[in-house]
Amino acid sequence: MRILGIIPARGGSKSVPKKNIKLLDGKPLLQYTVDVAKASKNITKLILSSDDDAIINIAKQLDLEVPFKRPSNLAQDNSPTLPVIQHALNFYKAQDIHFEAVCLLQVTSPFKTTEFIDQAIHKFITSEADALVSVKPVPDEYNPHWVFKANNTGSLELFTEDKQIISRRQDLPKAYHRDGVIYITKTRVLLEENSLYGRVLTYIESPSNFNVNIDTIEDWKKAEIYLKENKYKEY
Repeated sequence: MRILGIIPARGGSKSVPKKNIKLLDGKPLLQYTVDVAKASKNITKLILSSDDDAIINIAKQLDLEVPFKRPSNLAQDNSPTLPVIQHALNFYKAQDIHFEAVCLLQVTSPFKTTEFIDQAIHKFITSEADALVSVKPVPDEYNPHWVFKANNTGSLELFTEDKQIISRRQDLPKAYHRDGVIYITKTRVLLEENSLYGRVLTYIESPSNFNVNIDTIEDWKKAEIYLKENKYKEY
């Protein structure tokens, strides 16, 4: 399967200025994702999608292909991910270059590995699902079957609308949340159905060491501590 790997990295980060090229343990944050993605056996072509000249320059120094500069209207604080992916696919489609799926890798999750990327792609291909996302388990105390909402009478009712509370933790069904490490979607679903997830969504559970998604300066500090404590090594 021909898979386009896209690393999106826009400029203008406000919570952590210049986050995508800020040095983390001596390396630009972008480099953590570039290094492991370039080593993947299952990504056909790997590119950067960015609007920012400084990020583009760093990417080129890392020998990452930058086939275009992302339009500014797709690089705003509220810009959704789907049009960014569609822009890249349409760029290649205009050149009669086609891919069967896209693997989106977020810079803000720096501690993924090549092995994990290839495992995710393999599961996606063999599952025949429309899309795959990486997930983490939801802690029991936040399981939807233990979460309440207030109704219009001021009383609490289960968010799941079940009539009875599951009393034993052991009886709770497993629940997951997206962790943003990896998204894989069929091109047909992205372009024709205008969807990142499609109708059949499968998943891969991220190893527990994928414990940082950098959105704030506090997250950045956690990443620094993680590196210091775990002496992170690339695969």
